[in-house]
Amino acid sequence: MAQWTSAVGAAQLARLLNSQQERPAGPGTRRPPAYRALADGVRLLVLEGRVPVAARLPAERELALALSVSRTTVAAAYEALRAEGFLESRRGAGSWTAVPAGNPLPARGLEPLPPETLGSMIDLGCAALPAPEPWLTRSVRGALEELPPYAHTHGDYPAGLPALRAMLAERYTARGIPTMPEQIMVTTGAMGAIDAICHLFAGRGERIAVESPSYANILQLMREAGARLVPVAMAEGLAGWDMDRWRQVLRDAAPRLAYVVADFHNPTGALAGEDQRRGLVDAARSAGTVLVVDETMSELHLDEGLEMPRPVCGFDPSGSTVITVGSASKAFWAGMRIGWVRAAPDVIRSLVAARAYADLGTPVLEQLAVNWLLSTGGWEQAVDIRRGQARENRDALVAAVRRALPRWEFSVPHGGLTLWVRTGGLSGSRLAEVGERVGVRVPSGPRFGVDGAFEGYVRLPFTVGGAVAEEAATRLAAAARLVETGANGGDEGPRTFVA
Repeated sequence: MAQWTSAVGAAQLARLLNSQQERPAGPGTRRPPAYRALADGVRLLVLEGRVPVAARLPAERELALALSVSRTTVAAAYEALRAEGFLESRRGAGSWTAVPAGNPLPARGLEPLPPETLGSMIDLGCAALPAPEPWLTRSVRGALEELPPYAHTHGDYPAGLPALRAMLAERYTARGIPTMPEQIMVTTGAMGAIDAICHLFAGRGERIAVESPSYANILQLMREAGARLVPVAMAEGLAGWDMDRWRQVLRDAAPRLAYVVADFHNPTGALAGEDQRRGLVDAARSAGTVLVVDETMSELHLDEGLEMPRPVCGFDPSGSTVITVGSASKAFWAGMRIGWVRAAPDVIRSLVAARAYADLGTPVLEQLAVNWLLSTGGWEQAVDIRRGQARENRDALVAAVRRALPRWEFSVPHGGLTLWVRTGGLSGSRLAEVGERVGVRVPSGPRFGVDGAFEGYVRLPFTVGGAVAEEAATRLAAAARLVETGANGGDEGPRTFVA
């Protein structure tokens, strides 16, 4: 029986490998043999999770043709990967990817590090901050006081606790978006909300338009649901959406869904303006596309005097085009796994009905805790603490990176939790790999793109400040020097990316 569980086509693997192209070597610099460069490229794709473990690779002849190299080069690369433990083969079954004994399986999304590793590793992979105390403790105590009546019920509330649904509806109404409790469904985090929406609206093989770059975990969720992702490039810097591209994609591809982050986009930090929001809703309505708007960063505006645009759903008064997703995880605490959906009542009813075959409902105690925060004014005070933490961390990280890595380029966002950094021509994948060896974990740009895009970027979240931010930048600079000199695991020659 074959040991592989999926397959990577020759054309797809060639696209991924070509995204790792290198700059021409300088005078006197030794370049690695072609087979070594190919083996290194496949190894990086496996370590990054962009090629799954146990994925069958193309036959040598097929890959040689796709890459325009000799079959001997591919055969030598496969042999090197087998010797290093990154490839297994059996006659008649082909060759499939593996990881050497003792190596952790690569993650395909962005997951937090285990607590036991935090002493030796600075984690810039997860854009989440510690809880804003004392409000977490107070909210749990308040929830426990409200719990007894619910303890006498079955505890399953597929649409969410009525009190929390009503409170969330009131908050949308206060923002100028009239909303009824029947338009709200409480979910287990924003990921649970988007997963439910994708399963309802976009079956396997359906097109979903996504910003490029976009949030890595959502992209992976959609891939695993069988969606066909259609990337739409963001405008340069913090300019938000490129509306000409969005209109073209919605008109030509007619995707069933489109997923966007209008408020402090993850990873770029861009804030879409009101004209962009109105234009995207109009274009989606004309194309028959359901627009899923992720508002998890909307309350994390960090600069004084910043005027926030109207919510995207404010440009869809009929409620036929926009589905809004919110969450407590970014504005309050990632451990508070409470999210919600705002949509037309018939959409909410369909989502609730489908939930019977998934998770049945969201934990009651956590819903009560969020409701306590929202109803007592604790939410506003907790979010204010969160903004202060993120603002201080942002400013410290920006200053540290500018000092330690002056060639790296970025625009400083007015809110959110992430900095999108162009790495001066260095490969983000190699920086991520080498960074873990020098004690800093950073996600590379391709995690946020489709088919190998953004190799020349990394994402830095505002999760560390002060001396830790300085040390993180110092370690990133050390990783950058190793990548520039090619001293990253014994490889010869430069390991930089063609910008």
